[in-house]
Formats: sequence, structure tokens, C-alpha cells
Amino acid sequence: MSDLLDRRFIVVIGKGGVGKTSVSAALALAAAKRGKRVLVAMCNANERLSHMLEVPAIGERVVNVLPRIDAVNMTPASALEEYGMLVLKVRTLYKAIFENRIVSSFLRGVPGLEAWSMLGKAYYHATSARDDGRPQYDLVILDAPATGHGLDMLRVPKVIMDVAPPGLLRREAEKAWTLFGDEVHAALVLVTLPEDMPTNETIELHAAITRDMKLPVAQVVINGVFPRLFPAADREVYEALPAALPAGSELTSLAASSRARVLREAVQAVSLARLAAELPVPRVELPYLFVPEFRRSAVEALAAAFG
Repeated sequence: MSDLLDRRFIVVIGKGGVGKTSVSAALALAAAKRGKRVLVAMCNANERLSHMLEVPAIGERVVNVLPRIDAVNMTPASALEEYGMLVLKVRTLYKAIFENRIVSSFLRGVPGLEAWSMLGKAYYHATSARDDGRPQYDLVILDAPATGHGLDMLRVPKVIMDVAPPGLLRREAEKAWTLFGDEVHAALVLVTLPEDMPTNETIELHAAITRDMKLPVAQVVINGVFPRLFPAADREVYEALPAALPAGSELTSLAASSRARVLREAVQAVSLARLAAELPVPRVELPYLFVPEFRRSAVEALAAAFG
């Protein structure tokens, strides 16, 4: 796990609501603490990163948010324009190509072009260099869309390679696809929760990525893991306790809370066991943080797991 932050490009993907953005933020803080220059790229997201990091709102242009950390919330239109400019370098050339009526008509017909505009922009930042030859960023973290849309986004370079004619678009897609399969320089990180549905979806997501797309998964991050309070051997006792108490007992609320926690721990244990058995990749467990509001101090606490 220690070499995860030595990659150039990390894609963080998982079911909606599992904490992909908090994991992306934690990875960014951990990398910045190592002295790396980091870009966190979100994909047309309901932007929450700024709230977590306690910085101004993050829009569709790259901005510096913390020392060594930049961020952007990419939209398809702005990403296509900026990515086109980054690749073509000259605005007049960009306008001649991308604003040409025939070319625009063709581009609208390319499957997944909107997804590629965001993925391609993130890829460009991960591979571009400054004037002095140093990388623009040591690490780019792509906070990908939720599972289905995230998979579609990852598939886009291969789709472009299959359908686009030889030229700039196809060459860029080929280079991006090569990077995604490079375990030394890129990583796919799956984020999940120790619950039934997220676990099932993560196992299916892993299969789709590794079996169908032939891409490697570097790590599974299990977010929101509760500390165990009750021994598994005593589970049945706590489950039955609320019903065994007399009506009006002062212990009813405590017993009900204990039963709910025991049941949650049971589901968590099953989920963790399934993930360990069915996903042959390194796993990181992040604790559930009992905080009134998830802000920068909470992100820093999670970042310690990646440091």
C-alpha cells in the first residue's frame, strides 16, 4: 500500500454515497504531506470537497485550494474546451477544429465524448510537464462518477479506439488506455462500505474492471468501519434482550441500541469477510468517524491511513 501515492494517476470509483470524495481528499492530503503536488479532479459533481477542506467553492477551472493541492470540478463543456486547448495549444487552431460545423457534428456522434472530455483532461494533467521538464503534477486523483457512469467513463478510451478514425482523438485515447493499464504509474481504487449492497456492487465492479476491461485494481478502501463493541459469541443474547425486558423497563432504550449495534456489527463482519475472500487486492479499512460534521480535521484523520 505504501507505493499507492507514488503513482501518477489514481481513479477513485465506487457506488454513490460510499465516500469517494472523502477518500479522494484523504489521498490528496496524504500525498501533499509527502511533498507531492496534487490535483483532485471531480466530474461534474455536486461539489462537497470545498466544504470538507474548508476552502472556497471549487468550480470548473483549476484552482489552488491548499498548499500543494489544486482542485477542479470538471463539466463536459468546459473540459472539452480546455482539453482541446491543452492538446492543440493554439486557440485559433482549436476554434478551427472544434467549432467547425462538420467536426462538431462528428464529435456529437462519438460515443462517450462528454465523458472523454473530462477523463482526457485529467489524463492530460497527469502526463503533462512544465517548461523545466518537471511533471505538472506528481499525482492526479480522479474522483470518478458513481459505479455505472464511472465504468462508462473508463470504457470510453477503448470505445474511441474502436470507432474513431486515425488521428489526434484516437492517439490520445490509446495513450490514456495504456496509462490506465500501467500498474506502476496508475491505480484504480474501489471505495465501499461494510454493508450488503455496497459490498455486492463492489464485487461486481471489481469483476467488470478486471475481467471485462482487463484493467488492474490496486486497492479496495472500506470506508466507515465501526469498532467492534460486542463479542460475536454474545450476539444472540443482545439480539434477544429487548424482548426479554418487562414493559416500561428503564433499560429498554439501552437494550434496543445494543441490539441495533450488534446487528450492524454482524453485517459488517460478513461484508468484510466477503471482500477479503472475493477480492484478491490490498484492502484499507477507514474508521467511522463520530463527528458532528465532516470537515478538514476528519479528512486529516483518514489521511493518516494512507500516509
